Amino acid sequence: MLREAGFAIMYIYSDEDNFEITTKTDHSPLTKADTISNELISEVLAGILPDIPLISEETNLVSYDIRKSWKYVWLLDPLDGTTEFINRTDEFSINLALINDGIAEVGFIYLPVFQTLYYAIQGFGAYKIENEIETKISAEPFNPEQIGLRVVVSRQGIDSETKKIVDQLNNPLILPLGSALKLISIAQGDSDYYPRMIHLKEWDTAAGQVIIEEAGGSLVDTETVLPLTYNKASMMNPTFIASGKLI
Repeated sequence: MLREAGFAIMYIYSDEDNFEITTKTDHSPLTKADTISNELISEVLAGILPDIPLISEETNLVSYDIRKSWKYVWLLDPLDGTTEFINRTDEFSINLALINDGIAEVGFIYLPVFQTLYYAIQGFGAYKIENEIETKISAEPFNPEQIGLRVVVSRQGIDSETKKIVDQLNNPLILPLGSALKLISIAQGDSDYYPRMIHLKEWDTAAGQVIIEEAGGSLVDTETVLPLTYNKASMMNPTFIASGKLI
């Protein structure tokens, strides 16, 4: 399902004439790839698991008065990193997570350019499938005070509040990445620390959260230091820090 949506995304990616960029009400960009991926995945999920509702970035959000009664729900970002897609950085993904009573329990992140799938199931570890080969992935141990901490940040730039955190670190190595690749880099040990002081939506983090947690890392609210929860009244996440294995 995600692979088929990825093929559709790549078909459009290979032909700039098919981009058809428009602007949503929140002023974020929308392409034909976003909508086609959303349609393909939504149809498949409705066919195989019709009793589980879907929340997607590209569909109208159901009222919380209805949503709050949902035990299970899918959270989908059919093209995470639309700006990266438009800028042709190759750093975009499809994010899909299964939420159980507010907790991200299953997560999938598919990278269309690299034809690579990352996934995790709560209690069963985190895995990468590349070239039909499945390998278990693991976050790296780190100490926040160590020299040269590998810090992943948005390719779109570091906001002032995130910069304040980064500036407190000991000569960090800054690694710019787009979309959910930042979360993947933590989960597979390519980076150590990802502070995010600009709010993201739930569908941006849910799949990455369970993948990071099952790889041995964490993704927590900066205020409560607790894992993020999902299908809230507001779909906006609090600020957070994702990291590897703290030692």
